Amino acid sequence: MSLCKKQFGRLSTGEDVSLYLLEAGDYKASWCDYGATWLSFVMPDRRGIKDDVILGFSSFPPYAGKHPYFGATIGRVANRIADSKFALEGKEYKLFANDGKNHLHGGRRGFNRSLWSAEMNSIGGDPALRFSLLSPDGDEGYPGNLEIALTITLKGNGELSLDYEAESDKPTPLNLTNHAYFNLSGEGAGTILNHRLTLNCSHYLRAASDLIPIQGTPALVEGSSFDFRQPKPMGKDLGNGLSGYDHCFVIDSPDLRKPFALVSEEHSGRELSVSTTSPAVQFYTGNFLDGIIGKHGSMYGKHSGFCLETEYYPDSPNRPDFQSCLAEPGKKWHQATKYSFSIH
Repeated sequence: MSLCKKQFGRLSTGEDVSLYLLEAGDYKASWCDYGATWLSFVMPDRRGIKDDVILGFSSFPPYAGKHPYFGATIGRVANRIADSKFALEGKEYKLFANDGKNHLHGGRRGFNRSLWSAEMNSIGGDPALRFSLLSPDGDEGYPGNLEIALTITLKGNGELSLDYEAESDKPTPLNLTNHAYFNLSGEGAGTILNHRLTLNCSHYLRAASDLIPIQGTPALVEGSSFDFRQPKPMGKDLGNGLSGYDHCFVIDSPDLRKPFALVSEEHSGRELSVSTTSPAVQFYTGNFLDGIIGKHGSMYGKHSGFCLETEYYPDSPNRPDFQSCLAEPGKKWHQATKYSFSIH
């Protein structure tokens, strides 16, 4: 069990960016304080060969540039807000439009482009890392001074947990997630379309072409390409107008003790199970990856990685019929997600 800190880069402001290495058993994870970004996860396969199963870059500069949110902590509001605005307590708040006319993943300078404070620690003998950030009133158009903390813990059995806490002095929408792209074959090892996925999700949100949920209740997955209640390859039902998944699924029973998702990759024998307290997950199959040069010269094309972004529903601030994602004064906002890696 170990945790150490190294210099990773420097911002144009002159601020240093640090890399943190967590090691427990056969598993190694690395994070950096810019964007509270999950940089890597190294684990063995069934033959003992170790690979990094998270897409990203080998050095800091590409993380400071434009990229598809590789490993980033997303906020204030993950996913999309329609027309880049919402109303709260009779007042309209206007946000930055960075996805057509819509607001995506916190805007122009979301939490993924902020330098977080970091503290190294241990919890129960396991390496732990605590990131914290103050998002001031008016940040990206959102109300309230918001204090956020993210605690990351790695256990020797391959379990990496993310524990999010926040407090605000005004009501404000808040929807935090991590945007890691996984490939259990190893980053740069081809597509994820043969990965087998099980989702304990009986409903999903139908969306318009701009990926904003349409009006109406969540749709049943039964009898559709969105039914992953029994394990099937991620690419099995693609075609006929569906070129990939970028959809929000409603988790049947959110519970940190009970996984809602299981992903397996047969050749390596690696498995990933995910549990969460969040009500939904955005399942994304890397549809917009388009030849990005990643770690050690790897090229990430379409479907090179998948995301399971645990979250509230997209456009929640504009949908009173959706579960509220508000952080309110005097109340602790809390969500947690657990990623468990193993070999079968």
